[in-house]
Amino acid sequence: MNQSAWIRPDWTPATIALMVLGFVVFWPLGLAMLAYILYGDRLRDFKRSANERADGFLTNCRRSSRSYRSGFSTGNVAFDDWRKAELDRIEEQRRKLDEMREEFDTYLRELRRAKDQEEFDRFMRERGNRAPDTSYPAV
Repeated sequence: MNQSAWIRPDWTPATIALMVLGFVVFWPLGLAMLAYILYGDRLRDFKRSANERADGFLTNCRRSSRSYRSGFSTGNVAFDDWRKAELDRIEEQRRKLDEMREEFDTYLRELRRAKDQEEFDRFMRERGNRAPDTSYPAV
C-alpha cells in the first residue's frame, strides 16, 4: 500500500494516531493534522483552482511580453517578416493546444459526473431492493 492510502483526509487509524502524536509532540502539528482530516478533501480543488489562476496569469504575462517583443525590429526586413510569421504560427499552435486542453478538461468533468451518476443510481437501486428494516417499531 502506498502512503496516500494510509494518510488520506479521513478518520482512519493512521490519521488519528498522527493527530494524537502531533498534539503530544507539538500542539500545532496536531492542529494541522486535524485540519487536514476535516478539510483535506477540499485541498485538491483549491490546488486545481490555484493552478488554473496561475496558468491564466502566466498566459497573460506571455501575451504582453510577446506584444512587446513583436515590435522589436532587427533592421533586416526579410528576417523580421519570417520571424513574425513563425511567431504567428507558434501562437496558433498554442491556441489550438489550449482549446484541446479545455475540451479534454470538459470531457473529464463529464466523465466524472457520469461515473458519479452511475454510482448514485446503483446505490438507489440497491437501496430500493433491500427489505424494509423491521427491527424498530414504527412510531
